[in-house]
Amino acid sequence: MTRPFDAGYGDEPFATLVRNYPEAAIYPSDQFRVEWGPIFHRGRLDGSARALVIGQDPAQHETVIRRILVGEAGRRVQGFLAKLGITYHYVLVNTFLYSVYGSVKTATRRNPALVGYRNQWIDALMASGNVEAIVTLGDAAAEAGQLWKTTQSGQASNVGLVAITHPTQPESSSKGDKTKLALATKEMLANWNVGLQALAPVIKDRDIVTPLRRYGDTWADGDRAAMPDADFPAGLPAWMRENDGWATRTGEDELAKRRNITIDVPKGIVS
Repeated sequence: MTRPFDAGYGDEPFATLVRNYPEAAIYPSDQFRVEWGPIFHRGRLDGSARALVIGQDPAQHETVIRRILVGEAGRRVQGFLAKLGITYHYVLVNTFLYSVYGSVKTATRRNPALVGYRNQWIDALMASGNVEAIVTLGDAAAEAGQLWKTTQSGQASNVGLVAITHPTQPESSSKGDKTKLALATKEMLANWNVGLQALAPVIKDRDIVTPLRRYGDTWADGDRAAMPDADFPAGLPAWMRENDGWATRTGEDELAKRRNITIDVPKGIVS
C-alpha cells in the first residue's frame, strides 16, 4: 500500500525560514516550552492553498508529530474547511511556534522579532495569489492576523480575515462542567456558522462542490473530519493520525509535566 506524505521544507522560501527560526531570546522559556522545538505548519506549501488558517500554539500531539493542529482541534478545523468545500488545498500556521507555558505577556506577543518572523511565513504563503480567505482561531490568532494586515503586504492584500472561536475553547472554558461545556459548544458552533456565511461567498475554487451545511447546537456526524496522509511526515503510524489522547503531559508537578510527554499506543495495535 502506498501512502502520500508531506515532503517537508526543501523549497524556498520555507527552507530558509526553518533554518532561521527564533529561539528562547524571542520566545522566553517562562512563557513557552522552547525545549521541545518549533512546530511550523500543516498543509500545502506549493502555492495551491485556497485557505490560510492561523491557529494558536502546538500541544503535545503536535510536538510528537511535528505538524500543527493534528489533534481534536485539527479534526474540528478540518470539518469546518470541508463545509466550505476545502478538503486538501489549505495551509495552517500558528500564532506561536512553541507550546505556551502559562500565559504570554503582551510585550512578548508584540515583540517585533516574533511578529516579523510570523509575517514572513504569512507573506510566503500569500505570495502565490491563490489564497482566497484567511481564518483565525481564537483571540491570539485574530491579533496575529490583524498585525499582518498592518504590514505593507497585508495592506496591499484584498483577502479578507475571518475570525472564529478557537476549536477547543468550550473544553478550556468549561473546566469539566458538562452543562457549561454544552452551552459553550453551542455558542462556538453558532459563531462558526457566522464564519461559514462570511467565507462561503469568497471561496470560489473548491476541492469539492457541496451545499453549505450549518452546524447545529452540538457536534454532529461529519462535523469533524480526518486529515489526509499528505499532511504528515513520512512513516507516521496510522494510529497517530486516526486517534486522539495518545500523548499526555505527565509528572508529579508542573516542572515534571513540562519535561515529559507520555505516549501510549492504543489497544489493539499490538497484542
